[in-house]
Amino acid sequence: MPSSDFSAWLGRTERAMDVLSETLLKRIAATLGQEPPSSGLALPALWHWCFFQDAVPEQSLGADGHPQRGGFLPDTNDRNRMWAGSRIEFIEPLQIGQQATRSSKILSIEEKSGRSGKLLFVTVSHEYAQNGYVRIREQQDIVYREPTPPKLCSDQVIHEGQWQESVTPTPTLLFRYSAATFNGHRIHYDHPYVTDVEGYAGLVVHGPLIATLSLNSFLKANPAARLRTFSFRNLRPLVLPDAFQVGGNITSPGVAELWAGNQSGAAQLARVEFD
Repeated sequence: MPSSDFSAWLGRTERAMDVLSETLLKRIAATLGQEPPSSGLALPALWHWCFFQDAVPEQSLGADGHPQRGGFLPDTNDRNRMWAGSRIEFIEPLQIGQQATRSSKILSIEEKSGRSGKLLFVTVSHEYAQNGYVRIREQQDIVYREPTPPKLCSDQVIHEGQWQESVTPTPTLLFRYSAATFNGHRIHYDHPYVTDVEGYAGLVVHGPLIATLSLNSFLKANPAARLRTFSFRNLRPLVLPDAFQVGGNITSPGVAELWAGNQSGAAQLARVEFD
């Protein structure tokens, strides 16, 4: 039985290396319906999530498809894991075709009680570097919740944006994004598991995929923008086959508020700072 004392994990670090290969970039671009960028150019925003993934063998995965816990991340027994949000600083773009490193550290572990039971929040910092210089800094919030019925709607209503797009997610989109990010979490591709075990109505759209689509929509509407920071937080899941919208508004010079959701309310809120 795992201990409820997670102090041994505070400050734990790990380091990963990867080459930002054109082969994987072509697959990411095809997944997102974009033209693949060429070697030597800047890696598109948020595509760094597709790299630096540990090639864990199947026998080392947990029942949910994630790597078994108790290594870098704490052992949380049977709690369900979700990506709650991130705060990202874009210093300089990563360059395609070159080697890069990700240095990670567990910054905090905090248990809270919510309407859905106990929640364990783990905040991890990531620094992405090339040629000895940090190019991207990120703090990622991971939440582990006790097995409870998922949240189906949000009190936060989405309104008409200065720009917005409709997205109809498909099983193929979710499968290909899972493949591009080497994400084995079964809620994104295993319909019997996600409905019978975790209690969702259908396959769950990845939080980072929603964030990527939301930021892409902002960049298409504001092509001259130079990203400085991007942050997002997930409010509730989006599930297939329901369509959803991504959009937003520029609320002050250099600041935009983004959202993703549908008739059941907002699912993700985000903020961009840009030049």
